[in-house]
Amino acid sequence: MPTKFEAFAALHVPGDPVILYNIWDVGSAQAVIRAGAKALATGSHPVADANGWPDGQGVPIDFALANAKRIADSTELPLTVDFESAYSDDPDQGADNVVRLTETGAVGCNFEDQVIGGEGLHPLTLQAKRIGAIRRAVGDQFFINARTDLYLKTETQDSALVDETIERGKAFADAGASGFFVPRLTDPQQVERIVKEVPLPLNLIAFPGAPPKADWANAGVARISHGPHPHRALMAKFEEMARAAIA
Repeated sequence: MPTKFEAFAALHVPGDPVILYNIWDVGSAQAVIRAGAKALATGSHPVADANGWPDGQGVPIDFALANAKRIADSTELPLTVDFESAYSDDPDQGADNVVRLTETGAVGCNFEDQVIGGEGLHPLTLQAKRIGAIRRAVGDQFFINARTDLYLKTETQDSALVDETIERGKAFADAGASGFFVPRLTDPQQVERIVKEVPLPLNLIAFPGAPPKADWANAGVARISHGPHPHRALMAKFEEMARAAIA
């Protein structure tokens, strides 16, 4: 029988992407399981919103870890956790924090290159060093979904941005990443080029107005997540219901 790590990695098939409908607690996890999910993924934003903290590592690390453990303990499905920037800019401390995450039962994490609490992205050499430190600390099987926020930091989505994204993706792969996550990348032609040139399964995020998932699948995407949008839609409906009841 494959391990949870192996089962999760095997779901990342270019052209037949695994769909991760992001959760924030045990209750949302169980709902997604009943819907037929093959794996579970938390989102940092919905975890923060649901518990009254700001996104951007506003959720205390001990709470984030305890929440991950409660979810992992509630299911046999593999769980990946949005661990933002591993709660440290220091490579060794970040790696130690991801080791703590592995102890919750999670099989993977998102790890981003945005400078949380600062400006821009970490320099590529530093980000690669951070990924390498995590890989050495957690071993070969843990799924490091290395995220670049290049597309979140600019409105000019041109060929130069694709070049820079590919440069980051290749460096992340060399450093030991398992997957490549590019939020706000949408154009199927740009997707095709990145899939062709970066040797990692590509993760995109669905959002209102994004291309149909079939277009992304045809371009070679291996993973589609939903980020904060399910929680936001649910809370909007909840508010609507509350207004109707209170009126």
